[in-house]
Amino acid sequence: MTMTPAELAAQEPTLELLNNEAAARLTRQSDSLAKIDTKAVFLIGFAATAAQFLATHKHHAVLAYCAFAAYAVSLLAGVQTFRVAEYKDLEPRPLVVNYVHLSKALALIRLASSRASLFEENQRRHQKKARYWAVSLWSLIVGLGLSTVALLLHT
Repeated sequence: MTMTPAELAAQEPTLELLNNEAAARLTRQSDSLAKIDTKAVFLIGFAATAAQFLATHKHHAVLAYCAFAAYAVSLLAGVQTFRVAEYKDLEPRPLVVNYVHLSKALALIRLASSRASLFEENQRRHQKKARYWAVSLWSLIVGLGLSTVALLLHT
């Protein structure tokens, strides 16, 4: 897209709106990624506690081993949630160096474009984290069900 300087200047209010929206979306995305990490911590802790509880009580052996396997999957998937690369954001120094000589309108276009690219890259990370978290959750649920049956069948 090529614009004359006059067309670019005329679009400044729209460019500011788009840039502000892109910045707000990155902030919401960052918050969402942090919430997934927090939920994964709880799942890991719960799976570890449930596995320890099962290990210290008399249980049906086969079902208990299956429950332990489900807890192991839950723990590994929870840890994998954290392993996914960190959230990306604009680096301040290159931003200043590369944009200081630009007009406001041109800088806004480049900022909005950079933020859109970062959002897309972070979105892939977000989806991976969410999938690992879902695997962790469902494995925990399976493990809890198997643990319950293993404990009930033994008594």
